[in-house]
Amino acid sequence: MRYLPKSPDERKQMLAVVGGKSIDELFSSVPEQYRLKKALNLPGPLSETEIIQYFKARAAENSLGYTSFLGAGVYNHLRSVITDTIIQRGEFLTSYTPYQAEITQGTLQSIFEFQTLMCQLTGQEVANASMYDGSTAATEAVLMAERLTARRRVLVAHSVHPEYRAVLTTYAKNSGLVVEEVPIGADGTVDTKALQSSLKDDVAAVLVQSPNFLGVIEPIADLASIAHKAGALLVATVTEAVSLGVVNPPAEADIVAMEGQSFGLAPSYGGPYVGVIASREKFVRQMPGRLVGQTTDSNGRRGFVLTLAAREQHIRREKATSNICTNQALCALAATVHLCLLGKEGLREMAHQNLSKACFALTELEKIPGVRRAFDAPFFNEFTIELPRSVKLVNAQLLREKIIGPFVLGTAYPELTKHALVCVTETITRVEIEKFASALRSALEQPV
Repeated sequence: MRYLPKSPDERKQMLAVVGGKSIDELFSSVPEQYRLKKALNLPGPLSETEIIQYFKARAAENSLGYTSFLGAGVYNHLRSVITDTIIQRGEFLTSYTPYQAEITQGTLQSIFEFQTLMCQLTGQEVANASMYDGSTAATEAVLMAERLTARRRVLVAHSVHPEYRAVLTTYAKNSGLVVEEVPIGADGTVDTKALQSSLKDDVAAVLVQSPNFLGVIEPIADLASIAHKAGALLVATVTEAVSLGVVNPPAEADIVAMEGQSFGLAPSYGGPYVGVIASREKFVRQMPGRLVGQTTDSNGRRGFVLTLAAREQHIRREKATSNICTNQALCALAATVHLCLLGKEGLREMAHQNLSKACFALTELEKIPGVRRAFDAPFFNEFTIELPRSVKLVNAQLLREKIIGPFVLGTAYPELTKHALVCVTETITRVEIEKFASALRSALEQPV
């Protein structure tokens, strides 16, 4: 009764109100074959103490002591316990959305500071704090470009995260967008010749990612110049935000879509994360989500307000700039606290550690017979290697050594069979890199 507080009498009362004779009649619209005819196969019944013990036992089954070289859009970085302490304060944790500005000044201020940090990192003039994640932010950025240009074609680099491309394709299916992919060049960057030949006066946007899904840094300035010559906008997406500690910001892009998970948010089995859209100020009217602005009250004191909120919760659905954006204020707060704790020098140092450790890992892996670097282009903390045998089989061997192997690129790029995407962040030690290289050598020496 504690968890299902509906007594037989209460159910009869409910049925009487809705005009039903029985529970079966209530669910008569559900096809017969989909109705549950027997009790669920669950343990118990269990007392509260037994339930707690059960879940503790399940938690103890989780794998401990593993080293991961898996990135591909989700990254494990160092996080301060101070971040969790702050975001768990009641005034932040329970404040879902700042509709009443006069009583949510703290939330509005943290969002404003988050927007400021995102502008500084991306080299853009305005940023929002209401995107669901990086994949939906990238699609919303493309839709924003469509509204700005009144064009219907979109060119997407094949090197953009495959899940981001899938989200865009899903949106395009019923929105009239025509999405076309641009191939990858020999060095792992966008094939600029193919891009130029595909650019016509009906292209709204060119979507690229840097560092791209293969780990390669794209020439954003050159790509922006190519897109602008055809009157198209360049949308740059960033999945590994820590890269902005050393990589030039995509300031030449017209719109930047970013995943902020790397800033103080643990991988957490896939979320929740925080998406970002930043752009030039002249495009702000077509920016989805909400923007917080700074103002002064009648007494001259600094205050914060929702300056722009063209969401479906604020205006008519057909007039909204987005129907997917959501309030990620708590995640945005975590990113803000994390970045403020790091500071400029701390973020730069973290990024340098990622880069140097990834370079060291590549050097160690290239010493192994049969292992080859796939793309000779600048990278950050991920790089692509080619192995002499199946990556899946190799990863199975590595797992026995408590090593979570690299991403199997053949699953997303059939043309890159036997290629692996290796990720090395500041959390990986030199000893762990050397153990990985040794285990990979042993795995490749095993008979097929």
